[in-house]
Amino acid sequence: MSTDQMSIGEMLAATVPMVRTLNLEYLETTPERAVLSLPDQGDFHNHIGGPHAGAMFTLAESASGAIVLAAFGDQLSRAVPLAVSAEIAYKKVALGAVKATATLGRPIADVVAELDEGKRPEFPVAVALTREDGAVTGEMTVVWTLRPNG
Repeated sequence: MSTDQMSIGEMLAATVPMVRTLNLEYLETTPERAVLSLPDQGDFHNHIGGPHAGAMFTLAESASGAIVLAAFGDQLSRAVPLAVSAEIAYKKVALGAVKATATLGRPIADVVAELDEGKRPEFPVAVALTREDGAVTGEMTVVWTLRPNG
């Protein structure tokens, strides 16, 4: 199963059970931006009727993973992308569907250059969580690394 034969969203839905469990929708996946949506689902509500914090964490982390695959998919033969750490801030009550928009915090070329030098590069991915009215309900930063194979 190569990324050429199916979209990154389709690949992740097929290989990551949590993506299917939460019914995450991949709206956009490019090296510049990944946008995912968590539909409004009662099974994943919290005590105030919005999406559970764990579901929003998974949505944001999944968006960060999607942009990492889009940006560094051509490096998978020599390195494995791994999340190193994640920090999330919940800013406002989220009700209804929630979107996560991820952006890379370092230029792709800089990360690949470190990998070329035999280093294990780390880079942040910023994720904004928004509700349908556009209000930012949360912000997450996930630090990723590309661990060289072997």
